[in-house]
Formats: sequence, structure tokens, C-alpha cells
Amino acid sequence: MDRRGSQEYIDTPHRRADAASSDSISNSERSISFPMNDSSSSKESGSPSKSLCSSASSSSENVPALEMKMLKDSTVFPQSDESPLLPGEVTQGMAIDVTYLCPYSDFVKGTLTVTNYKLYFRGSDREPPFILDVPLGVISRVEKIGGVSSKGENSYCLDIICKDMRNLRFAHRQENHSRRQVFEKIQQYAFPITNKLPLFAFEYKEEYGVAGWSVYDPEAEFRRQGVPNDSWKISRVNEKYELIDTYPALLGVPKSATDEELKLVSAFRTRGRLPVLSWIHPRSLATITRSSQPMVGVAGKRNKDDENYIVKIMDSNAHSNKLFIMDARPSVNALANKAKGGGFESEDAYTGCEVSFLDIHNIHVMRESLRKLKELVFPTIDDSKWLSNIESTHWLDHIKQILAGAVKIADKVENNKASVLVHCSDGWDRTAQLTSLAMMMLDPYYRTLKGLEVLIEKEWLSFGHKFAQRVGHGEDKHSDADRSPVFLQFIDCVWQMTRQFPNAFEFNEHFLVTILDHLYSCLFGTFLFNSEQQRVKEMKVRENTKSLWSFINYQMDDFINPLYAEYLHQHVLFPVASMRRLEIWTGYYCRWNPRMRPQEPIHLRNRELLVLKAQLQKKVEELQKEREAKNVRGILQSQPRVSSPVNI
Repeated sequence: MDRRGSQEYIDTPHRRADAASSDSISNSERSISFPMNDSSSSKESGSPSKSLCSSASSSSENVPALEMKMLKDSTVFPQSDESPLLPGEVTQGMAIDVTYLCPYSDFVKGTLTVTNYKLYFRGSDREPPFILDVPLGVISRVEKIGGVSSKGENSYCLDIICKDMRNLRFAHRQENHSRRQVFEKIQQYAFPITNKLPLFAFEYKEEYGVAGWSVYDPEAEFRRQGVPNDSWKISRVNEKYELIDTYPALLGVPKSATDEELKLVSAFRTRGRLPVLSWIHPRSLATITRSSQPMVGVAGKRNKDDENYIVKIMDSNAHSNKLFIMDARPSVNALANKAKGGGFESEDAYTGCEVSFLDIHNIHVMRESLRKLKELVFPTIDDSKWLSNIESTHWLDHIKQILAGAVKIADKVENNKASVLVHCSDGWDRTAQLTSLAMMMLDPYYRTLKGLEVLIEKEWLSFGHKFAQRVGHGEDKHSDADRSPVFLQFIDCVWQMTRQFPNAFEFNEHFLVTILDHLYSCLFGTFLFNSEQQRVKEMKVRENTKSLWSFINYQMDDFINPLYAEYLHQHVLFPVASMRRLEIWTGYYCRWNPRMRPQEPIHLRNRELLVLKAQLQKKVEELQKEREAKNVRGILQSQPRVSSPVNI
């Protein structure tokens, strides 16, 4: 029998459907979407879909009862079992009579569809239908459970292990012969790089009418910081990415440094990543610079060019004659790196420098910590041992160390008026965590929605954080030692700060969750590849993909914190990096568990607060105008009607 042509598995590699309607409803906490299967594409109607399937999924298991009623009343669901498609999305296959083994509710029977972007399951035994909408980019690996000899109704399964803190299991009927075909389609389109296929971001054709790729202009950001000035300049020595292929094209360097000097210093730093400017204090001109480790080795090699360059960074700050070098690593690890030709600066060789180690562990330790956390929070949580189990993962210990290191950097810059050089080994993981968090503490601009977009573009994307390797976009290498939750930890630290300063950030939790969802989804080109050079020169992502910031800025109100008080928080923030103040981000790590979520949908409350805030602001403006009018009338009434004579 031809399995591929069987009734239960319908293979439709060339069939296209219309785009999701802009009327889809999004759950702001979990990015839940229920797109309508409209007869005209959103592109044709001129209104792009506001709710995209994200790794949060459109699962009704994640929607409280009240919200499900609202969705049922206001949402038009597709009448067929076919998946609503995004522009550029193509259905690759469909299997019917599949059972989703939900860990939180009764098992659900329905239809499973695989496209070149997502896995779409639609239940057939309840109303409104149970919907599970999962981008293939979040899949880490797929496993077959059970064989021909397996007994039991739901023993012949596919296990899907995801990168976003959940696993999915689908049971197939053996006689339908659908499991193998679904497995093959998921393997093919969840790992397109492995299968020499394009990532879906290059197929996605939505238009938002918002220029997300223009959010970050490096020259404009330098000018905002007051560069160039008497001490710093913008260098184009790396304009063609020939000096340092993992650095941006434009670099902030000391004004007196020549291109030849920069090349000599680059030769003494791991992967050529010489110290360059990240941020400059608007008043004291103290700076945060970043680099990789110097290649001193076991013999303790010295390099006069590097030492003189560090002096130039120190001399650019007239308020201090000391430069603090913050090495993100534990001191033991930094010493061990000497055996590999790396190491750290000697205070004897680098006059006026003070070296500190911030004890942040490497990517392998962080990956193992996240694995333990996932085992703890999914699928069930042991309440009786919650605190001790959390402690055993050491996840919050790592978050504390990262935040404490950033606070230390911000304190030196703000209170000591001293410049700080930050590095780890290569300067693209822990270094990015520390510089970006310290900059957020020091500069209120980065605490706005667009400011955080700029910060991510600047400190993470342009400075070569290896997103492709750390996340594993499109590659079937789930055990790759290069994978690590470095960027996730940064976003977690940002969330911890928003908990301590709830009025100081313009964006809300949904913004942070959406960023993480599309870190994995491969829907946008923003987080693809390992460096600016790969995105700009090799893959041309600006020309061929959409930016995540286009999607977010198109519907900015969904991501605004209604409690934001800009006028109160123009100062430096120093969060408390203590275990007493840190907590597990249940809104992200535990969001698949319906028992861990607030009963009231937070996104609805936020919208109500934003409306109320707008009304109150309008009332304040009206009262201010009324008071000004009264003051003017009072001045006019107090003036004499007849001018007094002037005696000369």
C-alpha cells in the first residue's frame, strides 16, 4: 500500500493557503494567536497579521476559562482542519486521527499539520477547538517512542523536545502509517540548514509598513552619546570586516589611535577583538569598553602596543587615573586559559589598571543549569520541594552573579567616575551580558522599548554574539557543545530589574517573552547567523528578511508598560543582586503550566490601564490649560484700565 497516498496522511507540498487575518487575537503573556482563515491575504488587504504564531503557541491549554470564553465569542476559527498560513508559508503534510497527549488536561484528538514554518494541531473533539501552533524553529530534536510491538492506545508516539521549556507528544495509530511521514517532514523543515533548505525567514513575505531594520543606526547612536569628541572618534578601519570579522563595521576608539596601532593591538587579542567603546558617560566621560582576553599565555607575554592603547583609554577620562578591568570569568578559569594562549592583564604590565574577576561560569555550566531547570518546571512542579529544587539548579545563582557584575561596572562608572574595560575569553557571551546590563542601569534611554531594541542590535548583534551557534537555528545538532542560554540569561536579568523597578521600564513582560519566542522561531532575520558581517555581506538579511522590530513597532501598544513613569526614572538604577530579591521568572519558564499563571489575563489589564492612563493624561492637560487661562485672565484683570502718568 502506498502510505503517502493513504487517507490518514495527506501530503501537499505545493498547496498554499491565504494569510492569517489581522483580526486574530493575541494573548499578550503567552503570544497565543487564533488566526482566521480569511479568503484574502493580509498583504492584499494592506493590514498585516498582528498575531503571529510564536513559540508560545496557540494552545487553548494555556488560556484561562474566562479568556477562552472571550475568544470563543469573538474569534472566527477555520472550518476545515487546514492550518491558517502566513505569507510565504506552505503546507507540507497533514495527518488525521492524531492524539495530543497534553500533560495538563485530557488527551485531545485531532489533525496535525506540518508546514515549512510550523507544527499546527487542531483538536476535533471540543468547542472552541483546541489549537497548538508551534514554530518548527523551537524544536531541538524529534524522537520516535514505541514500535510495531507496542501495546496500548497511545504507545506509538512522536516526542518533540523544544528549546522553550516544554516537550510535546503526539500519539499516532499504527494502522494509519502516518508517524513516519510526519517525522520526516518535521526533520526536514525544523532543521533546514542540515537539509540544505532556506530558513523560513527568507520565505516570509509579510509587510508591516514599519522600517525595523533602521531602528539601529550606529553613527546616530554614537552621536547620541556625544561621539566623536575630543577623546574619542569613529573608526572605519573594520568597514569591510577584514580586520575583525566578528566586530561591527564602525568602531569607537581613542582619538589618538591610528589605524596601524589598531591593527597591532588587534593581533594581541583573541580573535582580534581589540578594546572598543560601548558607552560613554555624558558628564564625566568615563567609558565602558569591551574586548576579548589578551594573548599573554603561560609565559606572560607582553605587548607594548596593547599596553599603550589601554593607557589611551584611561587618559580619555580626565576624572580618574585608574582603569578597572572586569574579567567576567572565575579567576581559576582565566588562569587555565593561559595554557591555551589566552589569559588576563597583569597589573604590573598595565600600569594604573585594577583587574577584578566576576566569577561568571562558562557556557557549558549555564547549559547544564538550564537543563536542570527545565526538568524542574516541566511538565509538573513538586511544590513540597520547590525551593530546594530551584536551589539545586543554580540558575538564580548564575543570574545573581551576572547582575552583581553589571552593578559593579555601573558603580565604578557612575560613583567612581572611572572607566571600565570588560572582557571574558572571546568577548561575545558574558561580555555582552555585562556591558548591556550596565548600560541599561546607567542610561535611561536603554530602558525604553526602542532603546532596548538598539541595545540588543548594538551590544549583541553587531558585536558578534554567536546566535546561530548558541541557539542552533535550523541545525539538527541538539547535543552541540556550543549551545548555551547566554541571551536568555540577559533577558532574565532585564526581567529581574523590571521587578525591582516596575515604573522605570517603558516595555512590559510580553515584550521580553516575544523577543525570546522569536529568538527561536526563525520567522525574522534579526537573530539569524553569528555576526554582522554574515548578516550584511554574506546573507543580506536586511534585503531578504523582515526585522522583528518591524513586527513589534507596528503594534507597539501591546508591549508598553502602563506603569512607566519616565519623569521619575532619569537616574541610575542599582538593582539588588541578592538571592533575597531574585525569583524564578514563572511567566516564561512555567508558562505552559496553567496552574502557574494568574487567573486574570495580564494583557487585558494592561490595555485597560493604558486607556485609563491616556484619559488621565488628557484630563491633566485640560486642567493645565484651564489653570493657564485663569492665570492669564487674572493678570489682565489686575492691570489698571488707565495708564498712570509718567513723571519725568
